[in-house]
Amino acid sequence: MNLLSLKPWLQTNLLLLLLFLAACQNNTPKESKAFKESINGQVSDLYVLKNKNGMRAEITNYGGRLVRLEIPGNQAKTTNVVLGFDSVSGYAKSTEPYFGATIGRYGNRIAKGKFSLDGKIYQLSVNNGPNTLHGGKQGFQYRLFSAQQRGDSSLVLNYTSRDGEEGFPGKLEVQVTYTLSQNNELKLDYKAKSDKNTVVNLTNHAFFNLNGEGSGTINKHELQIFADAYTPVDSTLIPTGKIEPVTGTPFDFRKPKSIGQDLNARNEQLGFGKGYDHNFVLSDQASWKYAAKIKGDQSGIVMQIYTTEPGLQFYGGNFMQSKNKMRDGKYDDFRTAFCLETQHFPDSPNQPAFPSVVLKAGQTYQSSSVYKFSN
Repeated sequence: MNLLSLKPWLQTNLLLLLLFLAACQNNTPKESKAFKESINGQVSDLYVLKNKNGMRAEITNYGGRLVRLEIPGNQAKTTNVVLGFDSVSGYAKSTEPYFGATIGRYGNRIAKGKFSLDGKIYQLSVNNGPNTLHGGKQGFQYRLFSAQQRGDSSLVLNYTSRDGEEGFPGKLEVQVTYTLSQNNELKLDYKAKSDKNTVVNLTNHAFFNLNGEGSGTINKHELQIFADAYTPVDSTLIPTGKIEPVTGTPFDFRKPKSIGQDLNARNEQLGFGKGYDHNFVLSDQASWKYAAKIKGDQSGIVMQIYTTEPGLQFYGGNFMQSKNKMRDGKYDDFRTAFCLETQHFPDSPNQPAFPSVVLKAGQTYQSSSVYKFSN
């Protein structure tokens, strides 16, 4: 069709239509087709949240994962601060199973994969040395959530974990809501309800680099954690049960310092974790706690974390082994990303002195965290 042969008014309308269609096409992630997979009779997909400032979050219902998080900067430039893949198969085949995933039923470790509840001992699947990590061998990172998008700002994900899944008691109805605000805040709200008494500890396992995905080490990021104490661990990274002050240790992040500043200190705990992989006891006792603040040394992007949880796991990428080719073509090299996971404490089902993670039948578990960005 020759556009010039048409009447002027028709030319104009047709041109506007073509521009509109092009804009819609440009608004669709190129990799969206690669996220459409049939899994156990359900279909995975990619969902986009965005705000007026140019911030954009991409989420897949495969594992309830945060796939990409674009932070606006100067001169209309954005920086993706989350490591990930450009397809469902990338996540499914990764040797690191937790990139961006919703973690459940229990975030972090449970000693020897066992706990006692109401006089009964439950044996979970063991997948981290002698322990259970992040819900077991087939945790939520491999599950397909149903999804309902509510405009540009919100995505609601639901999953039903059957009674006995990975050894946990009770049929657990889980809901995770991602919300992107006009204040450049990504909020995660978790809800769960069980038909039996059980234990629950949900979180998100995004791997961040505030300088941008594939930009190198995170050791020069400036980190502040608002915690006066932490929970030391044994050689298998299970808490000893003690809560110890951070004063005089490499774990003192009460004042901002680079992640790498004390990494080479002679410290048994750093040896056990091959660096930082520890739970911090948040000092704030309010229902909403200011947990952490971290700044990218190259980008100047700042992330602040607020949560209703009592703890924060800081993981410095110590077990990244350059085995996975990421979306940008670079690999997940040693300490090129960090995780700050809001949580109840590790191994709480076996630690009576720790805040309880027991969810009674019929009651509702609720947890919320906010990741606020600025530069």
